[in-house]
Amino acid sequence: EISACLVGSEMCIRDRDLSMSHVQENKKLLARIRRMKGQVIALEKALEGDSDCGAVLQQIAAIRGAANGLMGEVLESHIREHLGVNVVSAKERQDDLEQVVSVLRSYLK
Repeated sequence: EISACLVGSEMCIRDRDLSMSHVQENKKLLARIRRMKGQVIALEKALEGDSDCGAVLQQIAAIRGAANGLMGEVLESHIREHLGVNVVSAKERQDDLEQVVSVLRSYLK
């Protein structure tokens, strides 16, 4: 089967069996994204209203922490799934490694 993995703004697709744990992981990631969406909506409302600057800064920090956590979780999953297995060719492994390095460089800017 075809499986897909999102890393940063890039989608990688690999021909593999889609395991139940992968589906469960995607559900967890989607729940995390929905919480982040709620945080962004709350920030928008705070900025539209007369919210205290401290509360706005706190909300921004929470969103940033959530994004960092999401990035860490997806990155770890990608590394384990694509770089930790021996069923890919050396070329595919190198391509995956370059993709991770590229994403990390842009993320850490």
